[in-house]
Amino acid sequence: MRLYTQQHQFYCGIDVHARTMYLCILNRDGEILVHRNMPAGPAPFLKASAPYREDVVVCVACLFTWYWLADLCAREGLPFVLGHALSMKAIHGGTATNDKSDAQKIAVLRRGGMLPQAYVSPAEMRATRDLLRRRLPLTRKRAELLAHIQHTNSQDNLPEMGKKIASKANRAGVAARFPEPAVQKSVEMDLALIEFYAQLLRDVALTIVQTAKQHDAQTFYRLQSVPGIGKILRCVLLYEMHEITRFPRVQDFVSSCRLVKCAKESAGKRYGTSGAKIGNSYLKWAVSEAAVLFLRHNPVGQQSLARLEKKHGQGKALTVLAHTLARAVYDMLRRDTACDMHKFLNGERSGVSEPTASLDLSGICLRMMLWKALTLRR
Repeated sequence: MRLYTQQHQFYCGIDVHARTMYLCILNRDGEILVHRNMPAGPAPFLKASAPYREDVVVCVACLFTWYWLADLCAREGLPFVLGHALSMKAIHGGTATNDKSDAQKIAVLRRGGMLPQAYVSPAEMRATRDLLRRRLPLTRKRAELLAHIQHTNSQDNLPEMGKKIASKANRAGVAARFPEPAVQKSVEMDLALIEFYAQLLRDVALTIVQTAKQHDAQTFYRLQSVPGIGKILRCVLLYEMHEITRFPRVQDFVSSCRLVKCAKESAGKRYGTSGAKIGNSYLKWAVSEAAVLFLRHNPVGQQSLARLEKKHGQGKALTVLAHTLARAVYDMLRRDTACDMHKFLNGERSGVSEPTASLDLSGICLRMMLWKALTLRR
């Protein structure tokens, strides 16, 4: 957790919504100078903060309405701090919560240097990052349609299709396999939607890749040297990380990928772990998918997984591989070099058998994870 500790003369906390926002400005001694509700917009904010612009810092929680306020502060030269909403528990700890008290608590947290800080992505990359995030649910919807056809085929106890219907060339005659006209119509709807989503995803992916090359072509092509990281995963890593230098240590990057367990300890006693949702879920998805794809057609990677199984067990091996892959990505980008597979795998060893694990940490079959990764990748 990063805390913004720089001192200012005035502290502005804002509880912002789509149409309204509550603004609270404190001075260095904690006295309330401004505390009122106003319409959400640049003009009301600039008018209210004008007397204090000489040394004021603006703070807001990272909800969906902070984009315009961050861009406005950047244009006006005002320091802007984005608070991590899940870590700002002091706001939700009172007996009564409302916009007025929330705005004051945000300002008080900033004044005391206890405001947990979230990352403010640059405006020029934010739109493409949101488009990339929007692509993920569309991909999952297409996978659901493919799975529905397979389930319908199993319901009627029909022979296996034999070929993967994710490919357009293998979808001819699929609806005719079912004897009932209503079932045929249902499958035809699935096939039509699958083709629609496929075309839409191809267009979106082309736009994202072209934009990524313009934003940071060097990082985009350097990530290509890591086995298992394709174009889409490269874009996810590029736009969710932005700059690898914003992570001072490799531990910070791995923690942001949600690949570490945060211990809860007191008086020498351990009470379990916490913080499973603190971090970037998209980074976690990208690194986890890369770890699964890393094993495809990669005997050396499969041998590495076998060694991890012997040391950590079947359930933890894939998670450890994802953790190691994240550290390799961080080291590669910090050093401006390509991925060194020999260093990543700690050298090839002999006498290692094929992997025997079939379950990852969540109990999902590794074969099913590979199928899902390939389906989402298409």
